[in-house]
Amino acid sequence: MNENHSQEEFEKRQRNLGSVARHLVHGPAESPPTKTPSAKLSRKWAALGPAGMVLALILGKAKLLIPLLKFTKLSTLLTMFFAVWVYAQFWGLKFAVGFILLIYVHEMGHALVLAQQGIPAGAPIFIPFFGAMISMRRLPPNAYVEALVGIGGPILGSVGALVCLLIGIGTDSLFWFALASTGFLLNLFNLIPISPLDGGRIVGVISRWLWAAGYAVGVAVFLLTKSPILFLILLLGLFTLARTLKGPREGYFDAEPGQRLAMGIAYFGLIALLALGMWVADAPLQELRSGGASPILEPIS
Repeated sequence: MNENHSQEEFEKRQRNLGSVARHLVHGPAESPPTKTPSAKLSRKWAALGPAGMVLALILGKAKLLIPLLKFTKLSTLLTMFFAVWVYAQFWGLKFAVGFILLIYVHEMGHALVLAQQGIPAGAPIFIPFFGAMISMRRLPPNAYVEALVGIGGPILGSVGALVCLLIGIGTDSLFWFALASTGFLLNLFNLIPISPLDGGRIVGVISRWLWAAGYAVGVAVFLLTKSPILFLILLLGLFTLARTLKGPREGYFDAEPGQRLAMGIAYFGLIALLALGMWVADAPLQELRSGGASPILEPIS
């Protein structure tokens, strides 16, 4: 019996030594990957292309909201309050606050993608009648990432306008319909493919020929509205056109065909949804429009 026990102990030690040797040679065995609900959800959003990726980032990763606190600094608050005061002289305090918050939501869409891509950026600065801007402190690595940053603002801005529309439908309040219509219009205007608008950043990865179409659209809108802001944007775009076409570095506009197609679907799909949203929000406002009111076009890059 003692001999059997000794034999069993010897075999057990051999197995243990063998396991240790395999561990040293091959490393620890990896556990099979588990499919978590969040991973499955991320794959579903990714199937929707760039718009789905941005929405997954905005709606599914709340931890990224913490870095956004650095984007709201004293300069942001001071310029925001000043912009509210300026707009309140024309539209009243209530609408001015709602208008600035819609612009802020738009800017946070850009900030979320910048944070996710690891691109440092400054805090939003509000400029009355020019909207707001976030300055990137490092160029994106390529045109596709730049397009993701560009479309992030209009996507989240559209969500903000949609919330106003739903509140308007629920309360039958013309104030919320007017705010929703303004939000849809602002984001739609920013999708005109002209640099430095968001649309100009987005279409670079789709086709640079869209910049030519953008200038044609921009000139047509200017002739209809006589907007001095749009005139300045067109003028600035012409001065920077050569640099924009060349790109910051060789190969900057190179992208996979799937990336170009997905961004194109996201871009034109968002334009269609914004136009639909503005049409729905405008329906209750027709009586006000017939009284001579006219929409205001402002960029919020």
